[in-house]
Amino acid sequence: MSKDAPCHKIIKVDLQGHGRTADIPERPLTIEQYAKDVVGLLNYLGVPKADFFGESYGASAAVMIAVSKPEIVGRVAAYGATFGPQQVAHNPKMLSFDQPPTPDSKGTQFQKRQYEGVATDPNYWPKLWEKVAAIKWEGFSSEQLASITAPVLIAVGDRDFVSVQHAAETVERIANAELAVIPDAGHFALYSEPERVVEVVKHFLEKPVNRRPVVTAQMGYHPGETR
Repeated sequence: MSKDAPCHKIIKVDLQGHGRTADIPERPLTIEQYAKDVVGLLNYLGVPKADFFGESYGASAAVMIAVSKPEIVGRVAAYGATFGPQQVAHNPKMLSFDQPPTPDSKGTQFQKRQYEGVATDPNYWPKLWEKVAAIKWEGFSSEQLASITAPVLIAVGDRDFVSVQHAAETVERIANAELAVIPDAGHFALYSEPERVVEVVKHFLEKPVNRRPVVTAQMGYHPGETR
């Protein structure tokens, strides 16, 4: 049990090349490979089914598991994930640069410090940065999103790198999905104000499967019957 989540047993994963997991130099970084690695870890640990929570590319990988291995997925919570190509997924106001970014740019100093604090080879940061920047993630097809049967929470900050419109459009393509927009929050809210995101995710993961129906104008609100 984690002291931060007493109701859940948590497995924290450093994906290939990130943090404590060393990179495999000859193997590119892809969302598909991230998903396969997590599934492989669960198989190794003997975990037959789990809920998933990820952010950014890690969130896209969690949804990829719901597409490729639905039998091992309970629920999926995603924060700041992209589900399509960058030209439709990104918020251009939050992803503009005066100069092309580099491994030592001001905009990546937080990630660099986090990496160097735990990495097996802190000097590998520039190479990892290049490999992450080279990821060509085009997102999911409409058919893949429609195939998802697990409950999915798509959470995004209203000032995220990912646009709210993209998140809302994706929710419409997944049968059992819901949207959470965190006000006045950006892509790194899990680090700056984690409680604002975690509470939303916790509610999603813990709520009963069978809930009272949400009110429509026709049915009206009836305490104990609708919500």
